[in-house]
Amino acid sequence: MQIGFDTEKYLENQSKQILDRVKGKDKLYLEFGGKLVGDKHAKRVLPGFDENAKMKLLQTIKDNVEIIICIYAGDIESNKVRGDYGITYTDDVLRLIDEYHAYGIPVNSVLVTRYNHQPNAKAFMLNLKNRGIKVYHHEAIEGYPTDMDTIFGPNGFEKNAYIETTQPVVVVSAPGANSGKLSTCLSQIYHENKRGVKASYAKFETFPVWNLPLKHPVNVAYEAATVDINDANMIDSYHYDAYGKVAVNYNRDLNIFPVIRRILENILPEEDVYQSPTDMGVNCVADGIIDDEVCQEAARQEIIRRYFAVHNEVKKGQLPEEAKNRIGIIMEESGLKPTDRAVVEPARQYATDVQKRLNDGEAAPVIALQLDDSRIVTGRSSDVMDASGAVIMNSLKVLAGINDEIDLLAPMILNAIQELKEEGLHEHTSTLTAHELLIALSISAFTNPTAKLAYDQLDKLQNTEAHATFIPTHENEQTLKQLGINITNDPTYANSKLYYN
Repeated sequence: MQIGFDTEKYLENQSKQILDRVKGKDKLYLEFGGKLVGDKHAKRVLPGFDENAKMKLLQTIKDNVEIIICIYAGDIESNKVRGDYGITYTDDVLRLIDEYHAYGIPVNSVLVTRYNHQPNAKAFMLNLKNRGIKVYHHEAIEGYPTDMDTIFGPNGFEKNAYIETTQPVVVVSAPGANSGKLSTCLSQIYHENKRGVKASYAKFETFPVWNLPLKHPVNVAYEAATVDINDANMIDSYHYDAYGKVAVNYNRDLNIFPVIRRILENILPEEDVYQSPTDMGVNCVADGIIDDEVCQEAARQEIIRRYFAVHNEVKKGQLPEEAKNRIGIIMEESGLKPTDRAVVEPARQYATDVQKRLNDGEAAPVIALQLDDSRIVTGRSSDVMDASGAVIMNSLKVLAGINDEIDLLAPMILNAIQELKEEGLHEHTSTLTAHELLIALSISAFTNPTAKLAYDQLDKLQNTEAHATFIPTHENEQTLKQLGINITNDPTYANSKLYYN
């Protein structure tokens, strides 16, 4: 993988920027956008970016930091799922708490926003309390964010529970967008200043990158990643009017900025009120780019990956049909086609070849994987293993230089697992998944030198690209992602069965 980003350089500049914002203040509420842990989007569009860079950044100032996690009650009620991990937002909150604690950074509490006594939200709050986590809730403020009389009246910030914090930097994070981070920060600043604490607000949003061109592929990739919430990059007109400098921001921040400024004017001294949305940010990510061409190409590939993801989610009914139009426009403006992804045509061609060879009229579930040296390896579903397992086993053989005719796993082992699935566990299919095959391979590696040679190649699958001609099951998709494989797929189910898992 070509490197286009220097994480260490970025961390050095970014930590300094954050600490500079605290100077002269008692407390800084720092709204963190994107993923604090496991920022795989940033890793893909900025090759060399550490997906946990934000946590490592906070670790450098951990003696001055604590975290509040926000989650919108409506997302709890709808069991909203975080796409890259395939888990609900509630499960992600639990995962994030464990991750933060592993880095030695304390979680102050979890805040449920826009709470209206929803049953699932009540159950989630009780679960947290029973596990020793402090929990707060804020109800929706009628007329927020434009009705200043209500916001600063008894039914506004005043009625919100005040979260007592002890550190000078309070990071406000969430499992996803629209979780109420901004309103939480503003509410806390209101209460702090009433208590004589000189508190301020800043925003740490990795994308879009304010000091890259509006149509830079890294910024366009952000638009492609947020088709579901209709984010659009725009020139920050407030910043240009104030300073005569071009800066990039996005529609939600620009639309809400006049309101934020009015709210801050009611809370902070005049000199602490921001002149533009860009002023609110502390983003230094552009400082870490060391090879712009590498990052541009990586971002273009991410746009194509997002194209397939959108079509996939529309097929599943998770996004409206119009989302395909928007991602199509982004692709067109970027001069990209789906087949500009190197693994797409080989996968489709192999599927066609297999279908002709089998001559059974059924679509052939196939995956093509591109290794780091650009070699393409394919795998297809069979009675023994599914396509994801086949492409992994075939790729490990190629990487280890093992002849394709040699079995990595003894047939009697495969038969034993299939028998267990069918007769012991009463599953509907005995076909082995990628996860099951990897467990079998790890066990076989203890006694079989060939299996050990293949097993030792697993880390070489990191950052490889793959494309499936069908929608993989959730389990297989997650296994491929855990191996570091960037998988896309055509929006077609592998068979006609309705229950697909």
